[in-house]
Amino acid sequence: MNESRETRIPLADLAEEVREQWDALSRAVLDVLRSGCFVLGPNVQGLEQEAAAYLGVKRCVGVASGTDALIIALRAFGVGPGDEVITTPFTFIATAESVSRVGATPVFVDIEPDSFNIDVNRIEAAITPRTKAIIPVHLFGLACGIGAVMEIASRHGLKVLEDAAQAFGGSSKGRKLGSIGDAGAFSFFPSKNLGGWGDGGLISTNDDGVADAALVLRDHGSRRRYYHDVFGYNSRLDEVQAAFLRVKLPLIDRRNQARREAAARYDRLIAERAGGRIVAPPCPDPAEHVYHQYTVRIPGGRRDRVRQRLSEAGIETAIYYPVPIHRQVIYDLPAGSCPNAEAAAAEVLSLPMWPGITAEQQERVVSVMCEAL
Repeated sequence: MNESRETRIPLADLAEEVREQWDALSRAVLDVLRSGCFVLGPNVQGLEQEAAAYLGVKRCVGVASGTDALIIALRAFGVGPGDEVITTPFTFIATAESVSRVGATPVFVDIEPDSFNIDVNRIEAAITPRTKAIIPVHLFGLACGIGAVMEIASRHGLKVLEDAAQAFGGSSKGRKLGSIGDAGAFSFFPSKNLGGWGDGGLISTNDDGVADAALVLRDHGSRRRYYHDVFGYNSRLDEVQAAFLRVKLPLIDRRNQARREAAARYDRLIAERAGGRIVAPPCPDPAEHVYHQYTVRIPGGRRDRVRQRLSEAGIETAIYYPVPIHRQVIYDLPAGSCPNAEAAAAEVLSLPMWPGITAEQQERVVSVMCEAL
């Protein structure tokens, strides 16, 4: 069935937020252009200070991407060749890739089947004398069991790097995600809850040593211009991106609340119409989830048929993630080594989600899904 452009429903409408904040965003960008200060200027410093205040941490360091935030934070921890880092196999490749890029080995611990987050009850069994750190991921905007992760890390003398790339503004027991571990890593990719005009990232920490190391590593390993103490990176957050994000940061709580309200509508519609054929995502505390994605499970081998029907109706969806990281060619661990992640990969489907999605659009999404089932 062919649908007109007006009736299509995207996975996310990134232009909606730009339209809403057009005057402020365009003014901020033009001010940077007029200033002639494009690298590590006042907007980067301002964003770092404002983000630190929002997250409740001492320091934030802006970098060029969420992946760089992970890599640089690991380097700041002293993680390197010969070390192991425990993480989840069910997330974007950047989480494990960052471990490999610093020369360490990712050790995959299976997920909880309902939350999609790392199963904290399996972490301790994966610790070896080579383990240096844990990277728990707050997947889709839902906090993992970060309190339990911190207790395990404390007992074993391990560092914790929160991968909060999908969870800016989320919290756990009243504390902002990214403020609980030894450091947090955020992505400002345009589709994120707090998204930029392109790539960007942020490291959050209460450890001055980590922050100072990150400042050096993001700028070619230099503490003083043209003097280089370590091998670093060209990973400076652009001034234009920082200006763009400073406009959007004060509105993040309102927009995350709109995501929660949209998720609650999906929950009601699925409960009323799907009759258990679609498994809605869990939410232990609705006030803390920020729903970067609204991801359901469609069991019984029907996921791909439902997705095809949605596509024919002009409704965009996504599969996050079709192949768990441990089964990717670059790692190629045996099938069955993380069975919950493998089962999730065969059943998950992320539905259209953004702060401005309408009730009518959501009703249409669920109606087409139910027809397909």
